[in-house]
Amino acid sequence: MKPPRLAQNAMTVGIWTLLSRVLGFTREILILGLIGPGPLLDAFVAAFRLPNMFRRFFAEGAFNAAFVPMFSKRVEADDDPDGFGSDALNGLAFCVLILVALAMIFMPAFVWATASGFGVDERFDLTVGFGRIVFPYILFMSLSALFSGVLNAKGHFKAAAAAPVFLNIFVIVALIAGYLTNGSIVHWLVWTVPVAGVAQLALVWVAAVRAGVRLRPGRPRWTPAMKNLVTVAVPAALASGVMQINLLVGQQAASQFDKAVGWLFAADRLYQLPLGVVGIAIGIVLLPDLSRRLKSEDHTGAKTALSRAGEMALALTVPSAVAMVVIAFPLVSVLYERGATSRADSLAMAQAVAVYAVGLPAFVMQKILQPLYFSREDTKSPFRFALWAMIVNAVIAVGGIPFFGWLAPAIATTVAGWIMVWQLLRGRNGMGDEAFFDPRFGKRLLRISAASVFMGAALFASAWAMADWLETATVRYAALALLVVIAAVSYFGSGFALGAFSRSELRNAFKRG
Repeated sequence: MKPPRLAQNAMTVGIWTLLSRVLGFTREILILGLIGPGPLLDAFVAAFRLPNMFRRFFAEGAFNAAFVPMFSKRVEADDDPDGFGSDALNGLAFCVLILVALAMIFMPAFVWATASGFGVDERFDLTVGFGRIVFPYILFMSLSALFSGVLNAKGHFKAAAAAPVFLNIFVIVALIAGYLTNGSIVHWLVWTVPVAGVAQLALVWVAAVRAGVRLRPGRPRWTPAMKNLVTVAVPAALASGVMQINLLVGQQAASQFDKAVGWLFAADRLYQLPLGVVGIAIGIVLLPDLSRRLKSEDHTGAKTALSRAGEMALALTVPSAVAMVVIAFPLVSVLYERGATSRADSLAMAQAVAVYAVGLPAFVMQKILQPLYFSREDTKSPFRFALWAMIVNAVIAVGGIPFFGWLAPAIATTVAGWIMVWQLLRGRNGMGDEAFFDPRFGKRLLRISAASVFMGAALFASAWAMADWLETATVRYAALALLVVIAAVSYFGSGFALGAFSRSELRNAFKRG
């Protein structure tokens, strides 16, 4: 079997994800500038989180964890993958349609369960109204995740990675249109979400057809293959549900504070940039790759793929985390502080960014380690680990309010993330040598960390020297860009000197795969 080009595929996913996240920044900048932290933003965030919560529960969490390894193995064995995919499509659509109907009826209960602090003011009714508009997005995105999983399993990553770009483009256009027409900007925003979902589904469905995949819509069928899929998917769905409970616990805690939901949302979007570009991209590519290698008993190749994926992820994530801690306030103030977003909002969001950044390597390592379990169709172990992480998250998010105030949910998310990684590392015992990193990984990690510390020191000194520029409206964008250049030069320069990576590796990585 020709080895999959892991780095090249990860680069494809990463580039499209980077574009999506850059457009996402533009979207968030417009939202914060035109709407700003307050009741409207809190209500939109809480409403939009509902379909996103169930999307990860039904689709990107459970579906990718269970369906992709099974579909990949059927592709490898030429065992009617299209028939299996059609049955999965119809079963998923049936379940999600029922969920959408229930949500339309019981939306006030959904909002109360996820943001009870809104019950004392106008945010509750706003969230209920917005929720009924955006919730159908879950149907389109669940089916999009199914087609994306099929494409990834077949080795086609471009369309699946490009689909999220549509949401950001549609929202940006809607926000600008609302502003230029003096309309209700928040209503332009919420009505655009389901429309963008339709466009995303159309893109990946057409791409699947062009890739030779023929999934046939029809009545759901309960077959032995579907029974096996559900058996594997349910623990994965529960694990994803646990992670979503973590988010909801955090939102419940934050809903007790004015503007806190919006602050945490903006901070979350900032640290999600490296997480999406690096961790999620590599994890998406690594899962079908490991599944194929284990199917063909290529244990040496699996170990190498895991080790290089971990190296690649941490080489980009560790310095990103350090930079976000060191220059959290300049990042937030330059990107977000304008219009309806004040200096006080920037200071609050910067604190949350720094806290999330400490957990960034953990969030990325979860994406690298979980495929070890999912490729073996083991979804029960990650579920057990997620339960413990959920308990830690709830204790800190709720119990930490008297000590940390509205920042307690962010601290809880970071601590729970590291607890999850520790459990994933311990749980590899008994999997075989291919589940462990090779000696080169450990050496490179030390050198990557040293280069990141050097970069952090250079960045701190530069930010201090450029403090006035970063506060001046006419040059602050150029000053932040200069900080980014300083960070890149100091990190890669010290990384080359310390042997964290070499020029030839960076030049050839995406050719070798």
